[in-house]
Amino acid sequence: MKKLFLFAIGILLATGAWAQVSTTNTSSADKLGWQLSVHSYSYRKFSIFDAIDQTAALGVKYMSISGHVMIGGNSLSTIDLPDQDMEAIKAKMIADGIHWPFVNIGVVDLSSEAKSRKVFEFAKKWDIHTLVAEPPLDALDTVEKLCKEYNIQVAIHEHAQGHSIYWNPDTVLAAVKDRTPLMGACGDIGHWIESGLDPVECVKKLQGRIICLHFKDNNVSGPEGHNVPWGTGVGKTRQLMEELKRQNFHGSFGIEYEYHENNPTPDIAQCVKFFNQTCDELVTEDAK
Repeated sequence: MKKLFLFAIGILLATGAWAQVSTTNTSSADKLGWQLSVHSYSYRKFSIFDAIDQTAALGVKYMSISGHVMIGGNSLSTIDLPDQDMEAIKAKMIADGIHWPFVNIGVVDLSSEAKSRKVFEFAKKWDIHTLVAEPPLDALDTVEKLCKEYNIQVAIHEHAQGHSIYWNPDTVLAAVKDRTPLMGACGDIGHWIESGLDPVECVKKLQGRIICLHFKDNNVSGPEGHNVPWGTGVGKTRQLMEELKRQNFHGSFGIEYEYHENNPTPDIAQCVKFFNQTCDELVTEDAK
């Protein structure tokens, strides 16, 4: 009986801990025009439905979806999902209190007009307003044409050096120069750190062109590093948030956590806590 009692107390404490996270006040983020989201890739080892449950338990109200998701033990192309699967995903998000639609989808393939149009059609059908992609340079004219045709944004993702031509913000700026405001950057903080770049300087360079963020912190600078909870690494997380506030950035801070892939939730919970506390501090500073 004593063991059963202690087990029950443990369950209550665990539930209480999750409740404390899930009821965190997000009004400060709202005042700043920021949406904290969980990128489904953080839960790439889990089904998309488990990812939605974990996001809800964390108290996060927004999600982005990757180019592939896990359903029934299979990794499937998101844009090829049957309507019944997308309807089930939508229903699950709404039931769990997650905002529909996804804040963005990606990384998606925009390498040709046929492939691009298929992605844009999918996004239009499911009311997704932002695509994250790394289109080849010779596809940029087509991408711009489709952005205007569908009134959908394309945020160029900045993978690390050696993995993408867009690893440096200068390349992104050159790609979108003189193009529609519907084209801009998906700033990936972790990949900048991996490439040896200063993330604060990268954000400053991209002022006015940042559409969304894959927001991360890494333990060390360089390719040998890995993601850690926000504010515990070398990523200058607080300074980044201060700079984005200065720029009057409005958009999504996407938690794309790629370490501890079999159990990412505890570290993601620390990111959520750091984000909400920092938002509170930034808003309070304005009130002084």
